Amino acid sequence: MTLWTRLKTFARRISADARGNAAMLFGLALPGLILMTLGGVDIHRVSTVRINLQDALDAAALAAARSTYTQQADIQRVGMDALRANLAAYPQVTLLTTGTTFQLTENQTVIADARASVKTLVANIFLPPYGQFMDDYLPVGAHSEVTRSSKNVEVALVLDITGSMAGQKLTDMKAAATQLVDIVVQDLQTPWYSKMSLVPYSLGVNLDGWADEARGDAVQSVNISNVLWSVGSRKTISSVNRSTGVFTSNGHGFEDGDIVWVWNASGMTQINNRRYRVDRENNNTFKLEQPDGSGWEDVPTWDYSNYNGSGRIQKCFRTEDCRVQITTSSVHGLNEDDGVYVTDIRGTTQLNNKGWWVADVVDTTNYAIDAVGAGWGTYTNNGKSWCGRYGCQWRVYEDDGGAIDWKQATLCVSERTGGQAYTDAAPGGAPVGFNYQRNLSDCPDSPLIPLTSSKIDLKDRISDFSAAGTTGGHIGTAWGWYTIAPNFNSLWPSSAAGAYNDPNVLKAVIIMTDGEFNVTYCSGVYASDSPNANNTDQIADCDAPNGSAFDQAEALCDAMKAQGVLVYTVGFQVPSNGAAADIMRECASTSSMAFLPASGADLTDAFKAIGADIYRLRISK
Repeated sequence: MTLWTRLKTFARRISADARGNAAMLFGLALPGLILMTLGGVDIHRVSTVRINLQDALDAAALAAARSTYTQQADIQRVGMDALRANLAAYPQVTLLTTGTTFQLTENQTVIADARASVKTLVANIFLPPYGQFMDDYLPVGAHSEVTRSSKNVEVALVLDITGSMAGQKLTDMKAAATQLVDIVVQDLQTPWYSKMSLVPYSLGVNLDGWADEARGDAVQSVNISNVLWSVGSRKTISSVNRSTGVFTSNGHGFEDGDIVWVWNASGMTQINNRRYRVDRENNNTFKLEQPDGSGWEDVPTWDYSNYNGSGRIQKCFRTEDCRVQITTSSVHGLNEDDGVYVTDIRGTTQLNNKGWWVADVVDTTNYAIDAVGAGWGTYTNNGKSWCGRYGCQWRVYEDDGGAIDWKQATLCVSERTGGQAYTDAAPGGAPVGFNYQRNLSDCPDSPLIPLTSSKIDLKDRISDFSAAGTTGGHIGTAWGWYTIAPNFNSLWPSSAAGAYNDPNVLKAVIIMTDGEFNVTYCSGVYASDSPNANNTDQIADCDAPNGSAFDQAEALCDAMKAQGVLVYTVGFQVPSNGAAADIMRECASTSSMAFLPASGADLTDAFKAIGADIYRLRISK
């Protein structure tokens, strides 16, 4: 057998032998399997780094977009600084600065691209021969686009400056609110604006020069031309004979039937401050008769104390009641039982700066008040008559203690009542409420500021806040809404709000309080059911027409949310299980938009979170 024949026979035998094939094939495949398995660890690691890089780049792009810079160098610097800071938490990421860029486009979009490399670990260690198929470092890329404020922003900041905010709480609130101004109001106002209104409140909201247009002009005074209560001169009663009832007053000048008033008698005080009819005896003596219901009867001096002198007597101008009658130089506009307030009278000065009831309307220029003859001075000149109805400059009313009381219209306003109580209808057709207080200074010193992009104006007003008064939070809530409501633009055309449902306008109201809303009004005065007022301030038998302050606030919040307004609430140091916390939760647009900070630092954090949420920039890609 030749050698060639032998070799062919051996080859056929080998090829026919199947023993050991599986082992051989496994041996040949093993390196690839190990590469796939262990290399997958590196691939997973690269995937994780890519996610971390993307998160860090998104945040850096947001930081660049939130900045006020417009130059490319500044945008690049801010973006890179933020990206490096964000990547500090990921030491496994090696940033390639030459491949990382931040650019601001003409449409105000920050476009960010970042490159990083990840060193392979498992594959290089365990499979060095196979490492040549992949680099020691694997490239990772990320891309982010952030639109810089693609909406106009209108934010109303409603702040509690009531008495309970005095001290550290007010200091903390000022600091937090000032920072919020910087977050919301941007220096760059084109192509998109960002504006804020400021609504400080306590017992009401101070509208300053807008008060008359919002509530209506307060009816002012008419001039007084005369004040009469007596006729002739005042006489002195020298003696009274108890047994005969004879009064002596030399040269008294009274006639039978004259109606007189007696006051200031000592000893026989029973005759004081009463109206009598004269029964004349002679020029020096007379008797007095008093009404008995159906006629007149002698005064029973025999039952009275001994007379000790000093009594005064004078004939009444109004014989029917001896009341003071006031004459005005123009139509007084009063009705019987109205209240009236008088000032600046000379002569009859005892009537000044007091409220009175109108006892009788004689005609359009004459009326009598419930002040009866009591030794008033003699009118000389001057004087003003102020109506005391709701809508007048002065409000005269019966308080819950049963006494007559009076307050004047301040520049503050109270809640709106009627069919438009919970709407943003223009005030021209649905005026808001007058707010009457004992002193003009009871109205908060700080008026609201309508929408503005002036950080200086907003911060200066915040720094001027002082704490005083009760908590009319529902009134603050209403005016927060009104300042961003287009229907109220007639009040402040230069600070006009954008339209509702405009995709280019974001509207938000931030309501802050440190306690329960505790004051309501009826007819411009503290309502009889107002929870935080005393009897002398509350109007008798007049409950708040709109119900409790919390109910009113909730209704207002629901109405503005229905218009697409975002509502954020901040209950500063309020108990989490109290009514104030409840209304904060009810008013907020979502549960995440209600904050209950317990400290000044927490308040700052809450305002920062709200500012960031309002100005949150949408990642477009």
